[in-house]
Amino acid sequence: MGHATRKRSTLANRAIVASAALILGGGGLVAVNVYASAGENHSGQGSNWTKKAAGQQVSTIDCPEVANGLPDVPPQARQEVDGELAKMDSQITDAYKRFADQKQQVESDPQWGKNAILNPLRDKRRASIDRIATAIGRNGQRPQGMQDLADCSLQADDGNAQNDGQNDGQGDANGGDQNGANNDGQDGADQNGDQNGGQDDGQGNDQGDGQGQGNDQGNGGQGNGPEAADFVDIQSVQPNVAQPQQRRGGSKGTFVTECGKNENGKFNPDNVIVAPGVSNGAHHMHDYVGNQANDAFASDDDLANGDTSCQNQGDKSTYYWPVLRLQNGQDENDAQADGGGKDQNVGEIQTPSQVTLNFVGNPASKVTAMPRFLRIITGDAKAFTNGDANANASWSCTGFEDRQLKDKYPICPQGSQVVRSFKFQSCWDGQNTDSANHRTHVAFADANGNCGNGFQAIPQLVQRIVYDVPPGPGFAVDSFPEQLHKPVTDHGDFINVFDDNLMNKVVNCINSGQKCT
Repeated sequence: MGHATRKRSTLANRAIVASAALILGGGGLVAVNVYASAGENHSGQGSNWTKKAAGQQVSTIDCPEVANGLPDVPPQARQEVDGELAKMDSQITDAYKRFADQKQQVESDPQWGKNAILNPLRDKRRASIDRIATAIGRNGQRPQGMQDLADCSLQADDGNAQNDGQNDGQGDANGGDQNGANNDGQDGADQNGDQNGGQDDGQGNDQGDGQGQGNDQGNGGQGNGPEAADFVDIQSVQPNVAQPQQRRGGSKGTFVTECGKNENGKFNPDNVIVAPGVSNGAHHMHDYVGNQANDAFASDDDLANGDTSCQNQGDKSTYYWPVLRLQNGQDENDAQADGGGKDQNVGEIQTPSQVTLNFVGNPASKVTAMPRFLRIITGDAKAFTNGDANANASWSCTGFEDRQLKDKYPICPQGSQVVRSFKFQSCWDGQNTDSANHRTHVAFADANGNCGNGFQAIPQLVQRIVYDVPPGPGFAVDSFPEQLHKPVTDHGDFINVFDDNLMNKVVNCINSGQKCT
């Protein structure tokens, strides 16, 4: 079976702001060697930055996720808070670029790294956090203790963090906030046995040797990862998918919406959910299907009035995810653009060979209609540094989809194609279409399909994206630069813009056990 590379020539026609200063050349700015497990928490173990021996290899910058520690944000403050959070992402990106440029000096002189990279970043984060607290305080109670989230660390290649000794292990502590704010990552892992089982099964000590032929190809001289050790032969993975048992009173139907494969070539590095009104809020390029009006500045009215690539015009929902690139040394049309080469995302963007978008039921109960403009993010774009509490990546190969990988890319045999799949949160709080951290208004059902804490079951979006790429290391999803293109950072975004009549059809179809389009 041939493996054709599909370059997106239409990308040049998109409204992507390019910079005159080329951060990345054809070969990329830097190839960072990373051997830390993406699923590990990065506790400093009480270590002190200044006591680390010179020459310690470090791989990236690890900062606590401020959004996960936020209290309820008053609506009047939401725009300002979201803008500051996006600014903090840019601060990390800029600091990471300096770290990547000066990596050898950082490793040989840790104190220089602290003074030149970590301290300036901390000061900028403190200023942004203070503005966030002030904005919230104008319309409610000013949050306390947020300044503890300002300190960042440099993550060592063994998965441990190094910092200035003021808040050792802070990234891990913030992970506790993340767990407390929302347990959907854990519940999702319980529900979807296709996520956790694959971490250990078939991914043992042989994974690096199994890709010996890909040691160079994994980096390919491109950008900042991934490494060959981020790939595993899918045939070495044991089956690990467990489906929840269907119970009496459950909903067995499926509604299929056909929205294409982004034949329109719609891309941008925005994220209207997380960073509304901020260009390049994602620092990586997104594929879009469905609604064609989605960019950083799209309002609900814009989405409601936008065109859609979906066959059923009653579905104007927007479905988007990071692009997958073939890292073959070829420049894409965004090589000098935000979200592309300027953010260390390089290589040819691949067109999926297949995209399926299904809405399915709940094994324990009937489902109720999603509210219009409900926003759901599944997975965590920063899972490499945040830890995997909210990670929801699933990687596999056609013909082997009973074997799912969470923190590895699959090496598929000849004739098999790479598969990315997402099962979105399927429980809703019954009130909100979004939340301050974009997570707590939705949750995963438990292993038996039950929605807890007063949440109610809604149709579950199951998204499957297939790629015909050459077997072996050499591809990666776009990511924030400091996330090093790790597979665990894969994620999907969805905004429901079904019209009421079609949403009612979806609910009736699922609850009556039918398969509908």
